[in-house]
Amino acid sequence: MVNLDDYPRLKEVDSQKILDALAKLPEQCREAQQLGKRAALSLVLPFMKEKEIAQVVVTGLGGSAIGGDLLRTYIADKANVPVVVNRHYELARFIGAKTLIFAVSYSGNTEETISAYRQAKAKGAAVVALTTGGALEEMALQDNIPLITVPAGFAPRAALGYLFIPILVVLEHLGLLISQEVEINALASHLKDLYNQYRPEVPLAKNYAKQLASLLHNRLPVIWGSSGTTEVAAQRWKGQINENAKALAYWNVFPELNHNEIVGFEGPVELLRRLYLIILSHPHDHPQVQKRISITKELMSRVVAGVSEINASGNAELARLFSLIYLGDYTSVYLAFLYGVDPGPVKVIDQLKKALREEK
Repeated sequence: MVNLDDYPRLKEVDSQKILDALAKLPEQCREAQQLGKRAALSLVLPFMKEKEIAQVVVTGLGGSAIGGDLLRTYIADKANVPVVVNRHYELARFIGAKTLIFAVSYSGNTEETISAYRQAKAKGAAVVALTTGGALEEMALQDNIPLITVPAGFAPRAALGYLFIPILVVLEHLGLLISQEVEINALASHLKDLYNQYRPEVPLAKNYAKQLASLLHNRLPVIWGSSGTTEVAAQRWKGQINENAKALAYWNVFPELNHNEIVGFEGPVELLRRLYLIILSHPHDHPQVQKRISITKELMSRVVAGVSEINASGNAELARLFSLIYLGDYTSVYLAFLYGVDPGPVKVIDQLKKALREEK
């Protein structure tokens, strides 16, 4: 176990510089905005022309798909077209000429995304590729479709700004969203403030991310969000704990979990005492959901190791969403250090991909 206040040691353990990527997220978001603007004006708008868009689909996996989830929830009350996230080799039957598809693969070699890309082309959908290179870039160039190239060198899960904001900006320039300038500026500014609270040089006594990691250490995290507001943040927490800390975690959402999952907290008692519950709340949670959170928190505190409710911060919607995500990202990295593991490598995923290639 690493001392979380021993910054030189943390840097030694962090072989892929995940901490550096977190530090650069505010600047990443601003750069991603410019990438989106350039792509929209020079590539996407001429390609789309007057094409009618009935739905937007983001197809990707893992860190390359979470931007689609954010988009789905963020624009649900802002756009007149639905957003669907596809995490599969195949696309739904409804996809056709009126569908705009963002094929997102940070590496450019995700086999499920490449399969979905080919289907999208066959179905006559409008396709935009977002990647650092690889096979997806090669196909996009060959097929003469819009290609948004983002900087390489990050773990996909550490490139959330690059994988989300360009899509948002493209939709803005297509007239599907109002200007996002104010939201993105507020996001970058708030992330910078949060960085100064969570960065590794800030000691445990004053660093909430380190404190949360200490609470989750040697416990099973259960992350709860709310539909339409914090659900993607809860999903992100779970995935980041899995990949960074190499530990199990689970997530669910209000109000659905009140209709099934809470009944499971009757036993076994020895297991329940190893669970630590994180509840992510948002000022725009439905009033009844806010009541449910309060009641459920009281009920669960009697049976689990502990409960922490974390409120979204910030003065704009994107800032509030990312405030929860950014805290979860830092918490998961600090939890990795407490377990004595390097947050960067994902060896099991690499082994799986290797085995799949050998099967072919």
